[in-house]
Amino acid sequence: MRKKVTKAIFPVAGLGTRFLPATKSVPKEIMTLVDRPLVQYAIDEARAAGIKEFIFVTSRGKGALEDYFDEAPQLEQELRKKGKDDLLEILRGTNMESGAIAYIRQHKALGLGHAVWCARRLIADEPFAVMLPDDVIAAETPCLQQMVEAYEAAGSAGSMVAAMQVPRAKAGAYGMLDVAGGEGRMLQVQGMVEKPDPDEAPSDLAVIGRYILTPDVLRNLNRMKSGSGGEVQLTDAIAQEIGQERPVHAYRFEGQRFDCGSKAGFLQATVAFGLAREELRDDLARYLRALLETNLAAQ
Repeated sequence: MRKKVTKAIFPVAGLGTRFLPATKSVPKEIMTLVDRPLVQYAIDEARAAGIKEFIFVTSRGKGALEDYFDEAPQLEQELRKKGKDDLLEILRGTNMESGAIAYIRQHKALGLGHAVWCARRLIADEPFAVMLPDDVIAAETPCLQQMVEAYEAAGSAGSMVAAMQVPRAKAGAYGMLDVAGGEGRMLQVQGMVEKPDPDEAPSDLAVIGRYILTPDVLRNLNRMKSGSGGEVQLTDAIAQEIGQERPVHAYRFEGQRFDCGSKAGFLQATVAFGLAREELRDDLARYLRALLETNLAAQ
């Protein structure tokens, strides 16, 4: 019987240089999208998918990220004393049970593949998820939950990557897929290439920051071959599984993905998530309409 996906790796060792100077002292992963850190969105999505063990691959200067998941007894006491039960419930949702979360240091920035490989001893011989908190996905059913349900329904022992269409001109920023036919939202992967020249991309279907992988991918990473940009590419390790007995599938998820690793994507996500909040929607929409009218008049 195939094991369930209950472990997830969160590669969060990046320096966040696109958000300097903010990330000089604040890890990018705890920058707030409306009123929740980016990493909280990823944690909530993982929990909805049945993840029980959370493995963070960090680096120096990420202490605030680790502290975020600790309990805050003094703050909880103050909220309880003031009868702010709604805020107390929100705060408790950020706590992690003892033993449910682990931190691994990535001492050198050698790429996503290397970051995942750093957590190999905590994975053992079972399938696991990889989640990139920079990719925030708004969906009625959380993206990883969609993938886990499809993965279990398929009954295969291979790997799965989340996929979405992107403009051909942007293919050089993604791992791009060569796919064959499939049923529904699942497609058979025939090939993968990391950050190709747009003219050489095999399709307009890109890999997004959600993965369900087999331990065989970790064994492929053991070879530690450098790929695009001189880094160890996770895409390359997954591609080695294609044509083996363990198939690789692309899952076209339902939802809207925001690249919160970029300033433009972060701002777009802030607006979208703000408008989705009932208590913020009217004021924010009113402001945006007024701003648009002012800009149009100025032109």
